[in-house]
Amino acid sequence: MSSIRRTLEGSVLRDIALTCLAVLFIGLSYGAIAVASGFPLWVPAAQSVLVLAGASEFLFIGIVAAGGNPFAAALAGLLVNSRHLPYGLALPPGVTGRGWRRVFGTHLMNDESVVFALAQEDLPRKRAAYLACGIGVLICWPGGAVLGALIGSAVHDTNAFGLDAMFPAVILALIVPELRERVTMRAALVGAAVALIATPFLPAGLPVLLALAAVLLLLRAAPGDREPGGVPRGDHQPQAAP
Repeated sequence: MSSIRRTLEGSVLRDIALTCLAVLFIGLSYGAIAVASGFPLWVPAAQSVLVLAGASEFLFIGIVAAGGNPFAAALAGLLVNSRHLPYGLALPPGVTGRGWRRVFGTHLMNDESVVFALAQEDLPRKRAAYLACGIGVLICWPGGAVLGALIGSAVHDTNAFGLDAMFPAVILALIVPELRERVTMRAALVGAAVALIATPFLPAGLPVLLALAAVLLLLRAAPGDREPGGVPRGDHQPQAAP
């Protein structure tokens, strides 16, 4: 860890620390909601360490708690985690480590660690930022989940604290900037409409999976939504990561 401190600037370390603190509080929400929904404490604790992917964990808990099929919930989680495939392709070789260390390094891959890694200028800084954020999340996410589960065991009505709204609020904050693209906005609206229409007729979890069909709109945008060079047309041009 001392080499990470020497490699990264203080401002980067500060941003990573603040991000991990936010992850800790979201973990509190996850753990509390899980046990309040009827899951034993070991379920969010084990998932937070073995899966280490908040979105898919929240989705799994929510679908099963609503009476959905656990296999459908697991499939939904896998689909959400498929974003890690392009993450792995975007990272330069060596960032996640080499040899057997690569297994551990790959487990640390998440939205935050990839963003901080890609924002750095050279490979040593990319690797240091990736490890610092990845290890921080590995500590803060399970820690928050276990602490939240303990709180949820004592306070059964987590809705009274608004913890159930924390994760949707975070997800909304993440996607709002992307909705400025007309193609992305159209896909989001179609997915939401599909989920709303299917919810009264399908078991819990399946409407979410069905709504993912809207992603096809992103893969094949209408010709009028693209510039001559094939770039999606919108109110602004996509900006490179800082």
